[in-house]
Amino acid sequence: MPVSPTPHTLLTPPDLHADMELVMRVMPMPKDANGNGDIFGGWIMSQVDLAGCVLPGRVSHGRVTTVAVNEFTFKNAVSIGDLLSFYARVERVGNTSISVVVEVWAERNPATPILVKVTEARVTYVAIDRDGRPRPVMAA
Repeated sequence: MPVSPTPHTLLTPPDLHADMELVMRVMPMPKDANGNGDIFGGWIMSQVDLAGCVLPGRVSHGRVTTVAVNEFTFKNAVSIGDLLSFYARVERVGNTSISVVVEVWAERNPATPILVKVTEARVTYVAIDRDGRPRPVMAA
């Protein structure tokens, strides 16, 4: 359900998990849209992958690579001009892998701004060494 903020307030999604952290913001451009003006799902997936690797990189103190998209749900369409905010939280840390939950919220209609949840995903990353081989996740 859309959320309407009061003027000049920072828009924060309702019911956001306490461990979620804002990791990226981006506004899709016309080149990212299909003929109907909707943003390509593949473009959104690539942005989720970029946002999703931020926390695993911090946790592992180094390079990570995507090994699985465990779940990916498109909840609402994304349009040119939407300001997308990507929130992430670490769900699980294994020996070499880190699973992350990513939520994407669109801020739209600048005259009377609303927030709409557009995507949620679970992605697993693996810590890798400089040769691209899996390495243990270093505890902070």
